Amino acid sequence: MPPLKYLEHYPTSLQEKIRQLQAQNKLGDYIGERYPQSHDIQTDKALYHYSNEIKQAFLHNTPLLNKVHYDNRLSIAHHALGLNTAISRVQGGRLKAKKEIRIASFFKTTPAEFLRMIVVHELAHLKVREHDKAFYQLCQHMEPSYHQLEFDCRVYLLWQHHQAPLKMDDALAALS
Repeated sequence: MPPLKYLEHYPTSLQEKIRQLQAQNKLGDYIGERYPQSHDIQTDKALYHYSNEIKQAFLHNTPLLNKVHYDNRLSIAHHALGLNTAISRVQGGRLKAKKEIRIASFFKTTPAEFLRMIVVHELAHLKVREHDKAFYQLCQHMEPSYHQLEFDCRVYLLWQHHQAPLKMDDALAALS
């Protein structure tokens, strides 16, 4: 059997379990049972405060965040659910970098845990740029369930694709 999109790097046995849930139309039940809570972080201001709370708890020695916002243009088609950027400007004789995090608007309607997972992911990039062992250790330090949440977010994307295939085609291409 071909691997499932977004899950192709996971063990075949795990893919098979998800494939069975998908065949039984139970992916939504799987997600709903594990993540019944939505969140009320709907504005850029609320997202900024939410992100800064996590940052202050775990990364107090990193640069201040100048901006955190939902981005309607950011989609899985761009191979990203979130972006971490630094905009450098010369002010006087000094170079100033403004840190900005953009989160795909897709996360406005996901379970609360998925929003936390993507915020933690982007915050980890403040200290570690590459997706290496140190990066994922930092993600797990900030969110002990990080790997499970990332997997379940991928399952959620797969489920959403089957709910609305035309809207999610780009989403599936980005995680693979």
